[in-house]
Amino acid sequence: MQHLSDIPVKNTLPGFYGRMVHGDSSSLVFWDIKQGGVSPEHHHVHEQITYIVEGQLEMTIGGEKYLFTPGTVHVIPSNVPHSAIAITDCKIIDSFAPARDDYR
Repeated sequence: MQHLSDIPVKNTLPGFYGRMVHGDSSSLVFWDIKQGGVSPEHHHVHEQITYIVEGQLEMTIGGEKYLFTPGTVHVIPSNVPHSAIAITDCKIIDSFAPARDDYR
């Protein structure tokens, strides 16, 4: 057992700060994203489930644009192109399966 505040923060992209928890077959990431932070279009083998805790995040997923607000949740299937920009400061939880070994 550990406390979230004891997990080191990783800065993966400008404005993206995550605390990452890994199991054998999945990863959970608690993000703090600064207003204006951009995740350029990308895709990965991992299924991703995104939950917005605070703030507003604009995402383009498979060519469709969405505005995520607190309480919004979305499943991004494996290998679907997606991108994001933080409209405001955001707190987000992402679940990935299989585990994101590149985030370890």
